[in-house]
Amino acid sequence: MTYQDKVRADVHPAALMYAEEEKSGRLSRREFLTRATALGLAAPMAYGLIGVPTPARAQEDKPMGGTLRMEMETRALKDPRVADWSQIANVYRGWLEYLVQYERDGSLTPMLLESWEANEDATQFTLNVRQGVTWNNGDPFTAEDVVYNITRWCDGTVEGNSMAGRMAALVDPDTNQLREGAIETVDDHTIVLNLSAPDIAIIVNTADYPAALVHPSYSGGDPSENPVGTGPYIPEEVEIGVRVTLVKNPDHQWWGTEVFGGPYLDRIEYIDYGTDPAAVVSAVESGEIDITYQSVGDFIEIFNALGWTESEVVTASTITVRFNQANAPYDNVDVRRALQMAVSNDIVLELGYNDRGVVAENHHVCPIHPEYADIGPAEYDPEAALELLTSAGHAETEFELISIDDAWQATSCDAVAAQLRDAGVNITRTVLPGSTFWNDWLTYPFSATEWNMRPLGVQIMNLAYKSGVAWNETAYSNPDFDAALAEAGSIADADARREVMARMEEMLRADGVVIQPYWRSLYRHYRAEVMGAEMHPTFEHHHYKWAIQA
Repeated sequence: MTYQDKVRADVHPAALMYAEEEKSGRLSRREFLTRATALGLAAPMAYGLIGVPTPARAQEDKPMGGTLRMEMETRALKDPRVADWSQIANVYRGWLEYLVQYERDGSLTPMLLESWEANEDATQFTLNVRQGVTWNNGDPFTAEDVVYNITRWCDGTVEGNSMAGRMAALVDPDTNQLREGAIETVDDHTIVLNLSAPDIAIIVNTADYPAALVHPSYSGGDPSENPVGTGPYIPEEVEIGVRVTLVKNPDHQWWGTEVFGGPYLDRIEYIDYGTDPAAVVSAVESGEIDITYQSVGDFIEIFNALGWTESEVVTASTITVRFNQANAPYDNVDVRRALQMAVSNDIVLELGYNDRGVVAENHHVCPIHPEYADIGPAEYDPEAALELLTSAGHAETEFELISIDDAWQATSCDAVAAQLRDAGVNITRTVLPGSTFWNDWLTYPFSATEWNMRPLGVQIMNLAYKSGVAWNETAYSNPDFDAALAEAGSIADADARREVMARMEEMLRADGVVIQPYWRSLYRHYRAEVMGAEMHPTFEHHHYKWAIQA
């Protein structure tokens, strides 16, 4: 029996199906790895299932010690389950950890879980909690801590708690709390999740940045004020808008050293230069930083010319120029459709993001998502757009498009506004500093939002467009869409799932929910001495991997 045969003999049936789809070309390798490992298959076995050797992990002899300085906006810290920006999570990742970790190749790595298994129809998951882990206050980490955190995640009464939507199959819709019987504690290191409906995304959702696990003593608010966690670092300095510093915890033996190696750095400094990339260039030239958080636009070539190493990753990250349907006149579908039709997404990609991405289709499902359905390009017809706007009674209405002052987002919105103006729409632009924009990003009538990649298309649909969820910034509420989303989340077969997703994509476009112009390629630059800090498709910082040569 070959190794591949041995692997195939003891895996989830859906993983076998995914392997066939990967080999036939219907599923990308990245998405195969995400979906197979989400069902509990270890990454080496997943690679073996498709007859591909596991890629060699970098075995560099990384130096111990040193300080790595990264430019990054430092945003106010908050309860992880209500965190709404990656920059927030990348700070508390120093001491707060996750059940699983999403990797650059699309696979899931067990972290505070040792492993997990799903039953055949993905309605029950057995979670094996990693043994030998302690909190940095000396308490043992057990299944009880996992249950405590899942219970917190399921509390839909907490404003802004996006985890409740991700855990919907564990939530009682009548109480908006953890459903009775949803979790069984088998022993100190084993729990069973009993879902109300199949959900192949539930494990993947625990890798998203609001899913950091907190100690039962955590009382809410800024977690740096009492930084009890299982990770290797602790905050030393937190000055929002200026600098945040993490230092290796001298009083805590990190559990991951024996499993992964590291942590290598003594100190990590996040330095805030605001949203102007030119300020970051100056910092590079003056030797103030070692690595960028991300590099955008013309500055990619500038950093290349300065001799820094470029790291690129293909993602489903994007920007949505969205209409909040709770505000007039955006409660009128003809107004929304008219504004959509007046904008060419190709032009927004060219002018707003220097053509470093792929044109999108106004429905927020990416070609790299396994359930993506090709329903054709978004309609572009500025003449018809103005006719529709006129018939809706809004030919003279003044529209205001709001964006953050982040360069690429502001430029993209400028490209949208210019096309609307060319089509005869009365449009004004408002650009707000981050400190103002972030406070009300969910409620602006007409604005743009950066959205990170999620590995599965149904994840982003649940987060952004399901009725009533915390991050539904469009106020979109369509019972037919919600029913289709529930159906899609229960289907393991990619082709069958794609048929449902096609209906959802059509609904989003027909209802004029967003102008979603392009999918981003992401870039980062760093000095040659930096090790292990390549760009991650969802902006995650895995601090224990980072090192720097003296």
